[in-house]
Amino acid sequence: MIRTVPRTEPHPPRPAPRPSDGDRYDLYAAAAAVLLVTAAVLIGHHIQDTRHTLSVGWPPVLGSWRPHVGPGTPAALLVAVLTVAHGPALSVRIPWRVLPPLAWVTSMAWIFSLALVDGPRRGIAVRLTTRNEYLQVIDRFHDVPAALGGFTQHILIHSPGNWPAHVAGHPPAATLTFVLLDRLGLRGGGWAGVWCISVGATACVAVLVAVRALAGERPARRAAPFLAVAPAAVWMGTSADAYFAAVAAWAVALLAVALTRGSLRAAAASGLLFGLTCYLSYGLTLFAFIAVAVLFLCRHEVRERPLLLAPLLVGATVVPIAFTLAGFDWWEGYHLLVVRYYQGAGGTRPYGYWVWANLACTVLITGPATAAGLRRGGAVLANGPGGVLSRPDGSGDRASADSRLALLTAAALLALLVADLSGMSKAETERIWLPFAMWLLPACALLTRHRAWLAAQVALPLLLNHLLLTGW
Repeated sequence: MIRTVPRTEPHPPRPAPRPSDGDRYDLYAAAAAVLLVTAAVLIGHHIQDTRHTLSVGWPPVLGSWRPHVGPGTPAALLVAVLTVAHGPALSVRIPWRVLPPLAWVTSMAWIFSLALVDGPRRGIAVRLTTRNEYLQVIDRFHDVPAALGGFTQHILIHSPGNWPAHVAGHPPAATLTFVLLDRLGLRGGGWAGVWCISVGATACVAVLVAVRALAGERPARRAAPFLAVAPAAVWMGTSADAYFAAVAAWAVALLAVALTRGSLRAAAASGLLFGLTCYLSYGLTLFAFIAVAVLFLCRHEVRERPLLLAPLLVGATVVPIAFTLAGFDWWEGYHLLVVRYYQGAGGTRPYGYWVWANLACTVLITGPATAAGLRRGGAVLANGPGGVLSRPDGSGDRASADSRLALLTAAALLALLVADLSGMSKAETERIWLPFAMWLLPACALLTRHRAWLAAQVALPLLLNHLLLTGW
């Protein structure tokens, strides 16, 4: 007896997933960011060639066109490939206690490898020893109290023994950091560069800690790969602004931890770091916008434990009091800096170009995924304030978490825009705005198709660092 086996029709192939409206609008936002950079490059080169007023080598970036490879190239490619291939999956699977250290190590590897594309000497060892940098004045701080007491007397260009540009442009805590390294025996540009990279790389950990405390673990995990291999790494190695970014980031992170966990020690440490932040860079006083956002998100906790504000405020006064007693007047220094700024390139760089070209520089340090993520954040906030009115209780409510994350990144964007409109940041913002850039990157957690966006993120700094010689 012959049995007939019924024929089974093969299953029709599943149609490829169609992009949602959100994905399409993400691409529009990224495309707009690319067009902004393109316009800044083309218009900037025209202005520089015809008027010579931009004072940058390759507008809008301070650098020069010089395609090259170096000893860091293989390592940078390896970090990029491994992070894109495994970062999104690892970040959501591994225990939380492992994620921040892994993000720090990855960030250090990324920054070091990109810096070494220019070679160990040019990429790290001499970056902080050039004529405008902090290490030029180490020998003038043998008597620290005397140097601080007379610091403002050397800010203006025509003053006797005027400070180099970066020393004059910052409160003295920035310079004192490198003086302290020198006193500890860690002398020279190599140690200074290693310090800035190693400490600067912890900024991504601080942002992760803050996002987890304020919006929950899920968005923090999703943001981790984007923070670890940020395009900003091109300018974090080697720049003192990377170190500033870390100090400011930890001030915010400890504030978030203090309010959500009720920790008096974390509140005092946060205040101490906020005070130090203001004495590392005048412009970082704008981190008050981010601090206010944290206080707003944790307003229920503040009402329940108002005593947490006491150690925060006391800690915030320590550094200002110490410098004031040593003879440095922060307000006098700032007003003299404004004069010095317009005595130099700041007086000739056209505001009408830089007020929008600075934003193109921001695209270069945060990447196309951040532009798309900020669009998502704007859409989340436009849907209503309900999410940000909830508590950061880790309940897993995705809508609430997304809203809280969107508000945090919006506060950072607002601080950056205020800095832009001030006219005190015309050019070099790819370096100067590194502290703010770190707080825009978490918006990438709101995206779908993480691996594709992450690939775009790592491609950008690889291209930039191999096509341009950046400097400051």
